[in-house]
Amino acid sequence: MNSLQLWLAALGALVLAAVIAHGAWTTRRAGGGRRLPSLDAAPSRHLEPRFDDAALGEGAPAAPGEAPTVMAPKPPRRTHGTPRIDALIDAIAVLAVDQPVSGETLLAHLPPSRRAGGKPFLVEGRHRDSGEWEPPAPDTWYREVQAGVQLANRLGPLNEIEYSEFVQKIQAFADAIGATPDFPDMLDVVARARELDAFASGHDAQLAMRLRPRRNAWALPFVQQHASRHGFVPGATPGRLVLPGSEEGAPPMLALQFDPQAALADDPRQARIDEVTLVFDVPHTAAAEQPFNAWCAAGRALALGLDALVSDDKGQPLHPDAFPMVGSELGELYAKLAERDLPAGSPAARRLFS
Repeated sequence: MNSLQLWLAALGALVLAAVIAHGAWTTRRAGGGRRLPSLDAAPSRHLEPRFDDAALGEGAPAAPGEAPTVMAPKPPRRTHGTPRIDALIDAIAVLAVDQPVSGETLLAHLPPSRRAGGKPFLVEGRHRDSGEWEPPAPDTWYREVQAGVQLANRLGPLNEIEYSEFVQKIQAFADAIGATPDFPDMLDVVARARELDAFASGHDAQLAMRLRPRRNAWALPFVQQHASRHGFVPGATPGRLVLPGSEEGAPPMLALQFDPQAALADDPRQARIDEVTLVFDVPHTAAAEQPFNAWCAAGRALALGLDALVSDDKGQPLHPDAFPMVGSELGELYAKLAERDLPAGSPAARRLFS
């Protein structure tokens, strides 16, 4: 599978040329699956605009108070909803019941693991009174049940083995609740999965910039202090600070990543960091929240505050003149996702590009 990769290189002192190259979305593992590459490697789907050190004031180290502060967006916080079955990205099995079934019954017999290989699946019930589909809940009765397995994600398309595992788990669940399942044809499902994966691999993108100290490695508290000034908060895993978006519980708008061993040090004050990477996962945030602008501004502010050299994954200097070109490419990507009814930031896009 191929994915979007944008390389922008400085040509001479005055000319910028943009070359778009589609590389492999991820490297296939021997077992047929795929894994996401490390951000410290050269991810093939990263878009890397260039800006040079002169634009960041090379030779004039910034004092702690000089960097512009980039705060997280402050619209009213919305709650990120529970993942829902979506015919766009799920293969759906309908489980017919002769009479309403209680939420307690459904919850008691749900498969312990709602995964089929590398693909998650969801189970929903149609509320007896409202007719709305929802995850099973206690003290509720459902007149119909459905299960949906995700057709593709960043591990690749749903394959025959994964679909068979889904069928086996849902068949056992149906037997336990007294339902009759109707599964879609395997060949049709696998064909849909491959087509969706082909689209996703060609419209997946991340932006990344690497920041390194001009002189000595940074102390961990120094990095944390400057990141917090610009709205970053601790992430769920060590070595990760995030800039939240406007939805409570949604993926972060930006992530600042560094060596997790530094975050796990016995004495954080003694931990040293020689590189951080600022990442923007394009399909995860709606264009209306202007995540690209936030990424550009956060990168510049952190570079000034940390007195950092800024480069791409190949160690080449980045130049701010290329940012509008990247923004234009992102606009085209957003349009293609919207045409597919998978706009960036939508629940279905977040599930697909995960």
